[in-house]
Parts: sequence; structure tokens; C-alpha cells
Amino acid sequence: MSTAVLHYTAAAVSDRGRKRASNEDAFGYSAEHGVYVVCDGMGGAAAGEIASSLAVDEVMRLLTQRAGTNPLPADAEQAVAAANQAIFSRAERSQKLSGMGTTLVVLLVEERRAWLLNVGDSRGYRLRNSHLEQITIDHSLVEEQIRLGRMSQSEAQRSPLRNVITRALGTQNVVTPDVFELEAEPGDLFLLCSDGLTRELSDPLIESLLLVGAPLDELCTRLVAAANKAGGHDNITSLLVRAEA
Repeated sequence: MSTAVLHYTAAAVSDRGRKRASNEDAFGYSAEHGVYVVCDGMGGAAAGEIASSLAVDEVMRLLTQRAGTNPLPADAEQAVAAANQAIFSRAERSQKLSGMGTTLVVLLVEERRAWLLNVGDSRGYRLRNSHLEQITIDHSLVEEQIRLGRMSQSEAQRSPLRNVITRALGTQNVVTPDVFELEAEPGDLFLLCSDGLTRELSDPLIESLLLVGAPLDELCTRLVAAANKAGGHDNITSLLVRAEA
């Protein structure tokens, strides 16, 4: 395997979709600091927008200002905890915001090391050697049923419970993200996305769209356009990060 230093480039597109009046997704990234975040908010009125924006802002602020004395994933877990507390506290102070929350998926890169953290059903994928692999595991009711052997993938896609998540930022005082450690290679393409993309497009279709030779911003636009063409029932966010030698 090559030991060349990797450089990362990124692009993102977020769209409210064809059915929603507002966009409760949020994203942020800093290639300089190796931090990339996508959140999908939930709650009545503007609560979902507030929750997702709070999460992105808090995680980005803490991870772009970190001292660097602790390992990056440890600082990231602390940032997620701080974001959770910020949303939870804000909701406690306002009846209108009660129960608001957000999913979260974070990609961290540090030279050839990468980490994915997730809470909820926003996903992190890696495209390597023309194969798309879902790295994160959804915190959702249907995913739990699949793991228990009580539901097939096709049944899960049709289930009226497919939108029910079992873990979110801001809905409880404490939340624990799952953390996946990876080794990045030249040519790897990471996709962070909200479920507005994956509810509309199958993994094989996403893979085929990513294999088209195009700049990252164009790939993001194509993904969002395809999800809208398939129905656009939810907000759609696609964030792509490419590793290059």
C-alpha cells in the first residue's frame, strides 16, 4: 500500500426536496481540520432546523478549535456530547422546542486515518475500487428488526415504521455515538447523507451515480436530483469527501 500523504477535497449539496416546506437538514465541513458533518433535524415548527444547526455549529466549533492534545476521535465524542447537551438544554427552556432532536454523521480524517461517528439514521459510506459500502449502522427500529431476523431488507423499506429512529441528539441527557475506525487510501470517496437520499435511492443506484467521472459538486447535485426525481419526499443532503495522493 502507498504511504503517500493524502489530501482531501469536499463538496456538499442540501435541498428541501419536493414535499417539505423547509429544510431541516444541516451540514458543515472544514477540509483544513479534517471534519465533515451532516445532521437531519426533527421536531415541530422550526425545531428540527434549530436542532440540526445547533449540532453542526457545536461540533464544527469544538473540532476546529481543538488543542490537539487528545486523539481526534476522543475530542469528537466530547463534541457530540456537547452538541447533545446544547440541544437538550435549549429544548428544556422552550415549550415550542420540546422533543426536538437531530441525527448526526461525522467523518474525521487525519492523514491516512479516518473515523465515522453516527447517531440516528444519517449514513456514512465509502466508495473504494468501484464498490460502495455502508460503514455506519442505522439506529432505527427497522434496523433492529433486521438484526434480530424479524424483518427483511425489502420489508424494512416498505415498513410504516421505517422513519422511527432509536437514537438521536438532544432527546435525552446523554447519547453515545457509534465510532468506526478506517484506513483511507488514495481514491477513496466518502459519502455522508441524510435519509432523504437513501429513502429514495438504493445503494446500487447511488454507487452507479458516484462512478460517473465528474467533479464532486456535480456528483452531489446528481445525487440530489435523482432523489428528487424518485419522489423527493424528504430533505436531501449529500456531502462527498475524496482522498487523493
